[in-house]
Amino acid sequence: MAAAAGPVFWRRLLGLLPGRPGLAALLGRLSDRLGRNRDRRRRRSPWLLLAPLLSPAVPPVTSPPCCLCPEGVHRFQWIRNLVPEFGICSSHVRVLSSPTEFFELMKVDCLESALEKSLQAKFPSDLKVSILLDFLRGSRGRKNSRTMLLPLLQRFPEQVRVSLFHTPNLRGLLRLLLPERFNETIGLQHIKVYLFDDSVILSGANLSDSYFTNRQDRYVFLQDCPDIADFFTELVDAVGDVSLQLQGDDTVQVVEGMVHPYEGDRAAYCRAANARVMDVINSARTRQQVLHAQTFHGDSLVTQDDAAAAGHRRPVPDTWIYPLIQMKPFEIQIDEIVTETLLTEAERGARVYLTTGYFNLTQAYMDLVLGTRAEYQILLASPEVNGFFGAKGVAGAIPAAYVHIERQFYREVCSLGQQERVQLQEYWRRGWTFHAKGQSTGTWRPRSPL
Repeated sequence: MAAAAGPVFWRRLLGLLPGRPGLAALLGRLSDRLGRNRDRRRRRSPWLLLAPLLSPAVPPVTSPPCCLCPEGVHRFQWIRNLVPEFGICSSHVRVLSSPTEFFELMKVDCLESALEKSLQAKFPSDLKVSILLDFLRGSRGRKNSRTMLLPLLQRFPEQVRVSLFHTPNLRGLLRLLLPERFNETIGLQHIKVYLFDDSVILSGANLSDSYFTNRQDRYVFLQDCPDIADFFTELVDAVGDVSLQLQGDDTVQVVEGMVHPYEGDRAAYCRAANARVMDVINSARTRQQVLHAQTFHGDSLVTQDDAAAAGHRRPVPDTWIYPLIQMKPFEIQIDEIVTETLLTEAERGARVYLTTGYFNLTQAYMDLVLGTRAEYQILLASPEVNGFFGAKGVAGAIPAAYVHIERQFYREVCSLGQQERVQLQEYWRRGWTFHAKGQSTGTWRPRSPL
């Protein structure tokens, strides 16, 4: 009975698509893929214990540990070989717990009013506003983010930049056939970062009403962290440069000298985008290495207690930030490498917390969860708090699809006798939806999470 649940679900889903053979074919392929994955999992189960051995090894630290550094050697220093390493004080980090906190923190002066004041100032203002959106999501429907920003762009063309990232994978006949919402499954820009001068909010939340009221997400506020703010500013600018630029007449243009993302040569576009983004990552990595040498090997180091009295000098950091980037069309897979390594290195007795609003782990992640020795607590969204619950048409079946994937995974957990080590829990709260995603790992000593 359980084995037939998948095909029955997809047949019912396909029955909702009269007159849309292209979409039906796409979902049919997904159904076939689910079936193949199920058969593959049955065949590969005996090999799961080899998963840690078959996974990529921890990238080695390219330079010897710095014995002079007051932070000593920690287990995650290898990540700085891939991305810039930012050392800050934990007092500058604030983890928000609710949409209300997020809303209160995001409340700033009216953007239009601030731009107006900058024009009226006696001295030229350097106030700039840069907005990066996904082309498909930002253009969906007649009233959308794009049309909402047009008046601002028309009034302040020299100070406002609106970039619309378009995936290079959606092109040609496929772009013409796939309807709105469904075309987003091919690929989209999903960076959620909010920058205000030297402060940064990293989140999974959008700026629609529900994210300020009853949609639980994750939010980390990094206050007065200029190096991190500079990095994310440069990253947003880089992705903006390889995106389409919104014009005051609601048309879009390519940045001069850049390949068009879906009309130009795909390989050429992806190479150019890779070069632009990796230049930001590598430049920031070099800057942080130089800063590291100046901070820990110069005369500017002070203790945290003395830092307040000597504001121009840097206190000893006790928190390390590694911004992980994943842009697979551009062959940038840093987040994937680091996540797989962390899951591979999880030891017996360690505890890993995974949280996701949409349970759809890659096959590699599933193999690692089942094949390593750490304890796993996986928090999922119950169907009722899935953002698609109660939606009309095909979208309304999405929560059931995630439940189907979840049951398949848990069935395999039980078949391997690992239900004590790998536990799944569902988030439910009346009137709320759940969108949080993240990983917390205690791997090198008790009560020391990453």
